[in-house]
Amino acid sequence: MKNIEVIQDFHRRAGKRQKLIIMPEKDDARIQDAARIVKDEHIARILLLGKEDLEKEKIEKFAQAFYETRKHKGVTLEEAKTTVSNPLYYAAMMVKAREADGFVAGAANSTPDVARAAIYCLGVDPAINTVSSCFIMVLPDTSFGENGVLFFADCGIVPQPTAVQLAQIAISTAGLAEDVLGISPRVAMLSYSTKGSAKGELVDKVREATRLAKQQRPDLLIDGEVQLDAAIVPEVATIKDMHGALGGRANVLIFPSLEAGNIGYKLTQRLGKARAVGPLLQGLNRPASDLSRGALVEDIVDTVAVTALRA
Repeated sequence: MKNIEVIQDFHRRAGKRQKLIIMPEKDDARIQDAARIVKDEHIARILLLGKEDLEKEKIEKFAQAFYETRKHKGVTLEEAKTTVSNPLYYAAMMVKAREADGFVAGAANSTPDVARAAIYCLGVDPAINTVSSCFIMVLPDTSFGENGVLFFADCGIVPQPTAVQLAQIAISTAGLAEDVLGISPRVAMLSYSTKGSAKGELVDKVREATRLAKQQRPDLLIDGEVQLDAAIVPEVATIKDMHGALGGRANVLIFPSLEAGNIGYKLTQRLGKARAVGPLLQGLNRPASDLSRGALVEDIVDTVAVTALRA
């Protein structure tokens, strides 16, 4: 399946579900164009939000709910009201209240702002305990990953994940791969070392994360520590990781740091001509997605479609 066919399949499957997705950056021209395409192609139902669209009664209701969940952090009711009067937080509270199925933002807001709104309003999934982000990379070369589709994490949230956090990111991303593509995830815990070819604290962290992830989800195929080429190229795997479980066929790549993940996805996108869908936020109680502030209209449409699929 060519990369455009994969994207079209996302759109088609999302269209069957007709979920309501909130986009709280109404004044951005790219958001307006993307919303028009989503509506015209019947990918999802869209609600654009600007400051002028917020309802006074709902602000009061959302402020009370936000206050109840954040008062232990010293947030006052008046501060809660100011916070949910921001369209970004108002959208997140709509999702929390199940008045919408998910929200997509980030064209005009920074990743930290979008992540905070999602975490504070939607809450962290207690089964995971780590919020992270994932990109779905759709490559023109279908020999990699799952017919050209790879899941990259974490590329936007946790700068230096601990072994425990890496394990949780791996489990979250495997779940996303199952939910969105319906595939059996083959998870590679990436490092600059393959099965002891190098030593050091960074290698030890990835090795421990692999152990923890396998312990928590023994049903998943997770292996590491492994270098990128051994993870995705079968010919290299036969040399570097002859007895490894992945066989150079990984479709989920877990990077050891945010720095590595962010650089990796942008290299793949720009040099490999891949379509990058996301970042999709993981580890929350309800679906939410961030956008790169450099996102193109087509990127926004794709992210809306996948958010709808997750809802």
